[in-house]
Amino acid sequence: MARNILNKYVWLVDTISRYKFITRAKINELWMRNTEISDGNPLPRRTFYNYCRAIEETFDIIISCNLSTYEYYIEQSPEAESGLREWLLDSFAISGTLSNSRELASKIVLENVPSARKFLPIVIDGIRDNFRIKIEYRSFDRVQSRTTSIDPYFVRIFRQRWYVICYDHSRKAVRTYALDRFVSAQILQEHFEQPDFSAADYFAHSFGIYQSKGEPALIKIKAEPETARYIRALPLHTTQQEEIHDAYSIFTYTMYLTPDLVQELLGMGPRIEVLHPQSLRAMMLDALSKTIAIYSPHRK
Repeated sequence: MARNILNKYVWLVDTISRYKFITRAKINELWMRNTEISDGNPLPRRTFYNYCRAIEETFDIIISCNLSTYEYYIEQSPEAESGLREWLLDSFAISGTLSNSRELASKIVLENVPSARKFLPIVIDGIRDNFRIKIEYRSFDRVQSRTTSIDPYFVRIFRQRWYVICYDHSRKAVRTYALDRFVSAQILQEHFEQPDFSAADYFAHSFGIYQSKGEPALIKIKAEPETARYIRALPLHTTQQEEIHDAYSIFTYTMYLTPDLVQELLGMGPRIEVLHPQSLRAMMLDALSKTIAIYSPHRK
């Protein structure tokens, strides 16, 4: 997959979505007008159909044709409404806005995001075509990199970092790897069978990127009104429910208890309190105690 092929996919989805119904001739006209995508060249019929098939296989976004009008449109589906389509379109819109505003570069402040563009297309190809990938990986806790082969199952972005959830043949287990820690990646001509669980099922009770042993816990968090508004606007998890009181809100979740979750809650400081379960309160207290100990005047 060429480096900019994802931009072409997103452009096609965005264009058809905005027009609702559009002929291939009009698509070709708009394609040629956008020289950053097309270099001024037409979009061949076969390439257009290949793109449509790849978009469906990769993103579960179906581009269909109304045979009575020969107009193309985006089929609505639960997968398309799950957030991926909106994320793709938002990303493309932001990219287009920034690329057209280079004269304002000094007035646009961006986060430093570890890049995954070098390896994300390779991983996406592996997922789509069920090909194993040989990777060289260097984790933060090791000086030396290691080489292994993986079966890529799905990818997820969290905290501005891309991750691949995969079966590691060296570890003989399902693992999660950050793409920005890849040293190299190469698709192998070896097929694998996708597992019988989905990404949505895998992360159904997870905050962040990591799983936890045991069963998910019922979690209750008390938040002051201002903080509650932030949590309401950007939920911690899809299971979030809120009970509103005069001076506070209680948020309820069903999630695994993980270090990622503890760190997120610690970041809210005294504006929230974990009410349940006791084990999560103990995890919070342990983390706070270790932090306080670092700043103790009696610490040597």
